[in-house]
Amino acid sequence: MLPAAGSVRVRVEAEIFTVEKRTLIKGSEYFRALFESGMRECSMEEIHLQQLPARGFALTVRVLQGDHPILNSEEITDAIECAGFLQVKPLTEHLINIINSKNCLVMLQTAAVYGLFELFHASALFIRDIYSNIREDLSFLPEDQLDYIESLSPSTLVAVATHSPSSQYLDDHSRMICYLDEAENTWRTLTSLPDKASTSLAGIAVVDNNIYIVGGVDGLSKQVVKLNFCYNTERNSWSEFPSMQHLRHSLTLTGQDGCLFAIGGIYKNTVLTAVEKYHVASKTWSFAAHLPRPGEGIACTRAMSRIFVCLWLPMDTTDIYEYKTHRDEWFLVTTLKRQQSYGHCMVAHLDNLYVMRNGPADDFLRCFIDCFNLTRQQWMSMCGYYVNSKGALFTATIRGDNVFTVNRMLTLVYDIQKDKWKPAREGAGFPQSGSMHAFLLRLPKRGLTALHQN
Repeated sequence: MLPAAGSVRVRVEAEIFTVEKRTLIKGSEYFRALFESGMRECSMEEIHLQQLPARGFALTVRVLQGDHPILNSEEITDAIECAGFLQVKPLTEHLINIINSKNCLVMLQTAAVYGLFELFHASALFIRDIYSNIREDLSFLPEDQLDYIESLSPSTLVAVATHSPSSQYLDDHSRMICYLDEAENTWRTLTSLPDKASTSLAGIAVVDNNIYIVGGVDGLSKQVVKLNFCYNTERNSWSEFPSMQHLRHSLTLTGQDGCLFAIGGIYKNTVLTAVEKYHVASKTWSFAAHLPRPGEGIACTRAMSRIFVCLWLPMDTTDIYEYKTHRDEWFLVTTLKRQQSYGHCMVAHLDNLYVMRNGPADDFLRCFIDCFNLTRQQWMSMCGYYVNSKGALFTATIRGDNVFTVNRMLTLVYDIQKDKWKPAREGAGFPQSGSMHAFLLRLPKRGLTALHQN
């Protein structure tokens, strides 16, 4: 049956909302069933939704129309009620994207009431990540909810240094992926890299809690590595997966909705605009929309389930683009003009993008941070500066409301505050030299036990 055309009036409490039927059908299982049922409601000009909050329905419509509102506790409760009753997956996904330390308990308990398990699970994962910080606040939770939270594995900081493929005749014991045991303040080995895998100028990303390594070079020959590798966290095993259609190194790799995106890079001394998409389920690559201009080693992050990249024009211009996956196109979000000497890093926390850069050539050890708020569409310069030799901000990774930065000297953890990152604690430095990739994984508890015993 073809989707209903035109708009419909929806009465909720004392308010009337005029909404396109296609918008409701696309985002809500309730309205899809209603308008495609063949019943008289299909042709009604006005529908009355009883026992739902008008504020919650207004938020539902905003999200279905592409808005990404930040909500307070009362709005969250109303939105969850509507998401549950109307079966609005986009609204549930948006609620997951805005979970933070202030609303995670509201999300958890309200999601339990209205049967939104996906949101309940995401809230429980977030709480597990910040468990030690809010332990006292969890005492009032029902025992089954607390048991569920404690059954989950927290996110763990994982890092790997730069390595070229290893000769099969030599054992290179440094080719390890390691994780930070925060309780013991020491780095432990998670797994060894496959002999043919390269992390030198490669793309590394995590999708569905598995590590993917794409591209890179052989350090001796400088040839692009054709083989790609996936580490399955649950099975503690490596497997190969197909090569890209356009081989390259110095690419950026990110994940979204069960897919990998290989962005930019270099092949035969040519900087590329090419973007390829790997469908994990079908194990196939396809081309996506090209970058607006060539780029290598592009700073990239995900915020609110959206992909953002920095395209840098030395020496002072940074354009931030969003890749709209559903439309397969790049959209210019904003431009930042700042003096810098080299390098970029970008990470995200809720609806904030943090762009880190080295200072001008005469002060290059200072690392400055600018914050762009996606909701307000405003830039803000963060207070103070951050010294690379201490903070290693080019490996910044965010868990909960904390930023982890790591180098050989130390792991430094910051608390994210409104106008700055406040140093919170220090941990052990990564026991390998050179540049590195750092990311988060949820390691199976039984796997950690076995690793510690070994």
